[in-house]
Amino acid sequence: MLRPSRAIFAVVAAALVVALNAVPASAHGFSSTVYADVTSPRSGHVRADLGLEYDLLVVSAADYEHDDPLFRQGTAAFDAHDSAAQAAALETHAGSVVRYATERFQVTADGQRCTPVRDGAFTMEQREGVPYTRLVLDYQCAAAEAHEVHSGLFTDAEGYVRDTKTIVTYDLDLTSGSAALDARQPSFSTRQSWTQRFWEFFRLGAEHLLTGLDHILFLLALIAGSRRLREIVLAATTFTLAHSVTFVLAALGLVRAPAAVIEPLIALSIAVVAAWPLVRAWRRGSRTDELDTGGHFSLDRAGWIRLAVVFCFGLAHGLGFASVLGIDTAWSWTLLWSLLVFNLGIEVVQLAIIALVFPLLALLRHRAKLAPRLATGAIAAGVSVMGLSWFVERVFAL
Repeated sequence: MLRPSRAIFAVVAAALVVALNAVPASAHGFSSTVYADVTSPRSGHVRADLGLEYDLLVVSAADYEHDDPLFRQGTAAFDAHDSAAQAAALETHAGSVVRYATERFQVTADGQRCTPVRDGAFTMEQREGVPYTRLVLDYQCAAAEAHEVHSGLFTDAEGYVRDTKTIVTYDLDLTSGSAALDARQPSFSTRQSWTQRFWEFFRLGAEHLLTGLDHILFLLALIAGSRRLREIVLAATTFTLAHSVTFVLAALGLVRAPAAVIEPLIALSIAVVAAWPLVRAWRRGSRTDELDTGGHFSLDRAGWIRLAVVFCFGLAHGLGFASVLGIDTAWSWTLLWSLLVFNLGIEVVQLAIIALVFPLLALLRHRAKLAPRLATGAIAAGVSVMGLSWFVERVFAL
């Protein structure tokens, strides 16, 4: 028979596992990212190279144009995982697709709307294992000193996804850089100030961590496996250094890794780091689950191994962070600045989570003897099981 403490622990852990498994396996929720590379080959001419998630483009354009044949043909090609059939479906219904895209993605010159024309055929590509359509639009514009880009693609009102982001890289009006557009900030102008660009990318980074359940669970696993405040700060700093390196290198196109490797690896990192305190408790006894905010602190061999594991997995998370931007453009100081601001947004949220959760666990330690062990064990067990389930699902899905 289980002793009362173990029985309570089992119930709490089981409840957390059930709750976590109720969360959709898509850790980032039902959201989408549009990629737009906007340039000006010559005066009065703007070119927009758009990357659009294929299945969303099909259902949104079909709904917008009431084009049922597009929906049937496009979804059949999507279900068949046939890129040639997907491109053919878009070509067959090019009018509906282009009208939807040009109505939702607009370029204006000094307030005057530019006239768009499709340039070339639809082509298909893969981004993070998801089929994307490449659509190139040429805009004829009046002579102007500044341009404004507006994106209303895949809005919440359509009901298919939420919080769509449009990542724009641009080289217009003797300026170049990046912009992040969404429902709250649907437009940007080449007259945009540096403070506006800072806020856009800072908010994008913060929102990405908040809506990325896999990254949040990894952070919770770090907190649950740390007995002292200095230990979690050291682990979080190690994670930050690792993901910052690969994040910048990947976003600048210097390092590439397939989503079929990165996504399962991120899920595995959650399971391994979360299981660490359970293994430590089993080997050394329940005292290792206690939290401490002071006293002597030094890392033993197991502590250094844990940091090495966190660092390695942090490299994978950096590639995951970079994938949300999908920036594929030449290096520039402006681009690097945008990437660092995005990363700053991630770090602020990360520190906020640590500042909120760790003191709560420390408070439990001083209030009840069993509480810290129950809380740590429940969090670690639930997060570890969730990470393993994601790992298996992503391996078979990708």
